[in-house]
Amino acid sequence: MTSKTLEIAVNPNQADFANIDWQAPWLWHLNHREMLESGVKTIISDNLKNPSAQPPNFDSTEIAEILNQALATINAEKSSAATTFPINGLIAKSLKFVSQNALTDGEGYEAFIGKSGQIPTRDNLHDLFNGSIWLTFPKTKARLNFHHMQQIRQIGEAQGRGRVRDTITVFDENGAILVTANPNIGKALKAFNWQDCLVNPRADWDNPITPKLDAKACVYIFGHALLEQLIAPRKPLCAHSLIIHVDSSFFTKSMREKMADLDDILAIAVDELLSKDNVTPKQLSPLPILGVPNFWKENEDKEFYNDRFVFRSGRRK
Repeated sequence: MTSKTLEIAVNPNQADFANIDWQAPWLWHLNHREMLESGVKTIISDNLKNPSAQPPNFDSTEIAEILNQALATINAEKSSAATTFPINGLIAKSLKFVSQNALTDGEGYEAFIGKSGQIPTRDNLHDLFNGSIWLTFPKTKARLNFHHMQQIRQIGEAQGRGRVRDTITVFDENGAILVTANPNIGKALKAFNWQDCLVNPRADWDNPITPKLDAKACVYIFGHALLEQLIAPRKPLCAHSLIIHVDSSFFTKSMREKMADLDDILAIAVDELLSKDNVTPKQLSPLPILGVPNFWKENEDKEFYNDRFVFRSGRRK
């Protein structure tokens, strides 16, 4: 019996963790990716040593503990703690990952985070990647939580989620960020002009694994559900993206410096977007994620982009 078969026989959750390709280009921006990889591999190893162990449940905190270790390292590096963004008299709370069972009965997930700074975390891929985005974009995630709380306070839960919370959810679950120093690439994405966005300016696109100091565009994934789906990449996977324009000096920085700068910029951008009266998820630009240059080897062939089922003409004129 191979180790992979044993993982599946013992615990499907652990088999999912084993399928993470930590070298995938769409994971390279995650803050302290190496710590997350090491922690997850330790879980898998421990599980193999004890094949009679029960699968993780809501009381388990294995993933929360991995995330908290990385968070402590990040806070120490910055000499400051990542916090919530306060609303309605609440003070900013330091972030901490906790068991799902810490979520009290009858209290909403977003409200619990906003009031306590504690992020309920299950031992599954979805919450591992959610936590990894909190580590990488803490200010932006906190700002999204702020807008959730603000909407709940203004219209309540009984009236449904509304356009603002729908937009938050789509970006939070499935979002990507196109960062570019070439405005034409962003314009082409909005126009569903795949050739001028992804094909013709290919030389301008950065490679997360081997960065180019003269790059002018790159995509960083924000949506944790999208990261989970990319465990098994499929060509039709499509992100909902925001376009962030930067100076070309952005691409000369280290990945951690890039993400710190991007978090500052993105937090302001989502605040502006969600404050608009007419905001809807349709204002997020569709982006077939495996079409991003340097994300997927098959897209080196221009014919890859001739698939009209994936690279559609779009809804905008």
